[in-house]
Amino acid sequence: MPGGWQPRTPGRPPPVVTVPGVYSPQSDTLLLAAALAREDIRPGAEALDLCTGSGTLALAAARRGARVTAVDVSRRAVWNTRLNAVLARERIRVRHGDLTGPLPPEDRFDLVVSNPPYVPAPPGTPPTGGGPALAWDAGTNGRELLDRICDNVPAVLKHSGLLLLVHSALCGTEETLSRLAEAGLRATVGARVRIPLGPVLRDRRDRLCAAGLLKPCDESEELVIIRAWHP
Repeated sequence: MPGGWQPRTPGRPPPVVTVPGVYSPQSDTLLLAAALAREDIRPGAEALDLCTGSGTLALAAARRGARVTAVDVSRRAVWNTRLNAVLARERIRVRHGDLTGPLPPEDRFDLVVSNPPYVPAPPGTPPTGGGPALAWDAGTNGRELLDRICDNVPAVLKHSGLLLLVHSALCGTEETLSRLAEAGLRATVGARVRIPLGPVLRDRRDRLCAAGLLKPCDESEELVIIRAWHP
């Protein structure tokens, strides 16, 4: 449903409209926006927002002076991001497609940000099944998109380029760090925060407990910002 953020404060994304079926900015978006605000982004830097959703992070980078490309597999999200760019009077190149797939082969970026789907889903739930769950379902271990981002992003980063990636620690923080290292990046945890379990995780508590990802007494999850750069 249409909505907007509270008046802007440091670290908050710029106001956006979200249409039905597009992921509304939540705690993970705020955490990534705060991490982005701490980075030194030079005017004219080339930035890429993967899994852009409403375009919140793309707008935050554009308002810092970056030249932004935003990508999403959802056509509705692509339309929503274009709408928000027009409303904000920011120039953002928006592409429909799967991660880096729609980008020209020569494109390279100083900065990549991503808040991808990362919620572990029941077996047999396709991560590209469509509908609202497309914004959060990511395979049985939650890593369907994370692993591909770790593998593909180094190829589109310039030397000294930076990746900022947010996901739940339920998906395996160390696995992300190791996979990025194998892909040639230096990676660390830039920030951590605990938030209450949302409705999707609460609905899946029994399965997540059976898989050892949650304890029956857990009422919160940890979000992490992964900060990785091309040496």
